[in-house]
Amino acid sequence: MGILMDTAAYETLRVRFEEDICFIQIYRPDANNTINDRLIEEFSQVLDHCDTAAKIVVLEGLPEVFCFGADFQGLQQSVEQESSQEQNPEPLYDLWLKLASGPYITIAHVRGKANAGGIGFVAACDVVLSERQAVYSLSELLFGLMPACVLPFLIRRMGFTKSNYMTLLTQPISAEQAMEWGLVDACEEKSENLLRKHLLRLRRLSKSGVARYKRYMNALDNGLADSKSKALAANIEVFSDKENLAKITRYVTTGQFPWEGD
Repeated sequence: MGILMDTAAYETLRVRFEEDICFIQIYRPDANNTINDRLIEEFSQVLDHCDTAAKIVVLEGLPEVFCFGADFQGLQQSVEQESSQEQNPEPLYDLWLKLASGPYITIAHVRGKANAGGIGFVAACDVVLSERQAVYSLSELLFGLMPACVLPFLIRRMGFTKSNYMTLLTQPISAEQAMEWGLVDACEEKSENLLRKHLLRLRRLSKSGVARYKRYMNALDNGLADSKSKALAANIEVFSDKENLAKITRYVTTGQFPWEGD
């Protein structure tokens, strides 16, 4: 039986525990499951609890959209209010680092659309299970941005060449294509069954064994930590560009992409 754990305390997540398995659902249905500061803060709090309370962490979204990336609506409002607060990508990067290196197995269960920062959540996980109808995309370059913080995690999963191609393409790719490139580990028509089969196997592992293994893997490859400063600097650069912010504002207010006429 699933047990809800302080779910009412979260604005952006639904959280439940089934023994030592933690299910975290990104839940911002009115904002297309986009990422804002509150989501990052709440997600980090849950993962801190999972350090001792969970052996497996399952990340899910909504049936139609897993996570669509940055909250352009919130960003546009900050621009209109002329907020002096500088864009700070570090908390999100650190959240993905926790998913990648924490003392638990992380599983991304993807249905619907995963875009931009949503790909960061996917690529940071140990195991990626996908609904066959799911699609994956990096749309940042369309707005003069780049997936600066996503790329270290994506390159770790599927290599430099395919990560570069996916970034430049900006078009959605299918779950089958994502699996061929190494972003997705397995996909089925009914991904809930796929998740269930994986959990039946993975729950046999001990918490101590998983934690020890993750520490060892982190020691073998510390590229995510090494790439952090460059990723943060590149992210701040593109989100500080007034021309890029103008493109985002125009898209939010008119629905027009940067290449479309007035």
